[in-house]
Amino acid sequence: MIKIESKIGEIKSSDETVYNFLSRFDNFQKFIPEDKIQNWEASEDRCHFTIEGIGETGMKIIEKEPFKLVKITGEDSSKIDFNFWIQLKQVAENDTRIKLTIKANINPLFQGVVKKPLQNFVDTLVEHLEKLDFSSVSREK
Repeated sequence: MIKIESKIGEIKSSDETVYNFLSRFDNFQKFIPEDKIQNWEASEDRCHFTIEGIGETGMKIIEKEPFKLVKITGEDSSKIDFNFWIQLKQVAENDTRIKLTIKANINPLFQGVVKKPLQNFVDTLVEHLEKLDFSSVSREK
């Protein structure tokens, strides 16, 4: 089992606004780095894509705790058995902290190969989320 944790990001929006956006996969394409993710397809609770350096995978939302947590796991067709958490904590008005965590059941022989791409992936996602204007994307739906 490998555990990857992102840096803690700072989002200038309420936890409710961030949660409402991140609890739907069909919103994710607005912040996913196109140079790292290809072939993106999504509905509200499921998505399928290719990660550069890792391969093709799919995800589904398995748990939601309003304004605090979105828990995601791999689809049955996923080559990797993993869980992915999006954790939110509002520390002040329009100041929400975010942390992404991946736990994956990966053969120890391959952990060294996938650890760096996964770490880059979660850190890059946090950086993109920090730059996203949630006031404008939350009104698009």
